[in-house]
Amino acid sequence: MSADPRTPSERGARAGQVALGLLWLTDGALQFQPYMFGRSFVTGIILPSAAGQPGVIAGPITWIARLIEPHVAVFNAGAATLQVLIGLGLLYRPSVKAALLASFAWAGGIWFAGEGLGMIFTGTASPLTGAPGAAPMYIVAGLLCWPAAGRRIRLAGRGCWSLVWLLSAVLWLLPANRGDGLPALVAVGLAVLSAAIAFSLPARYHARLFLVLAILISLSFWIAGQDPGGTFSGQATDVGTAPLMALIAALLLAREPSAPPRVPKGLPARASRRSLTPGAAGSSG
Repeated sequence: MSADPRTPSERGARAGQVALGLLWLTDGALQFQPYMFGRSFVTGIILPSAAGQPGVIAGPITWIARLIEPHVAVFNAGAATLQVLIGLGLLYRPSVKAALLASFAWAGGIWFAGEGLGMIFTGTASPLTGAPGAAPMYIVAGLLCWPAAGRRIRLAGRGCWSLVWLLSAVLWLLPANRGDGLPALVAVGLAVLSAAIAFSLPARYHARLFLVLAILISLSFWIAGQDPGGTFSGQATDVGTAPLMALIAALLLAREPSAPPRVPKGLPARASRRSLTPGAAGSSG
């Protein structure tokens, strides 16, 4: 059997595309649930995204909801089919770029109309319950597994990751997240931890450790605050934010170099490089 000619980065990107494709297929299947074909899709999912929002956000969301309501079954069938096609497109390598571009546009629309921009402008958004939302995470994950991604695309994905955690740090400090349900000291601690995750990657400060920590935190939030995305409730439109956060962290972790080997104290730099090079011990003479 011939060796895989792809680089580790290319293999990681392909694994990310497959994982992302499976998530889109799952979301498409959830969108085909009977609940989504009735008026409750508008009253129970879209209109609540306008609650507590500034008028500039609430107005367009309400308008979109009223536009969809008379044709909700047709709209939902189209939305579900599109998500399934995006998922299949990501699984079929020649169509990956087209599928990713479609996913970026669709996720942006979902984030506005379906998630109310993560409710971050209402003062009630919490990372525990999935803020800033699953939809923008699809975009970040898509950037990180873009085929043969150039340096700018990779930097954009990494920058978005840091911004998400920095936003989480800010959200933890909102009055709504420091009430009776969550002691102020815990909220402040989570804010500091979120900020540390945000800055660890660009600062190259124990980045791998903080990425693993981000995965564990995201999955714990998924269980404790997101009811695993409500996947089995019959009313969920996606699997929630946490699985996407974990996928993004895994994609970053695959590209993050391991810590360099420690050089014994007092050993000259040139000698240390030679001694740490495989096969160097028997190459003299």
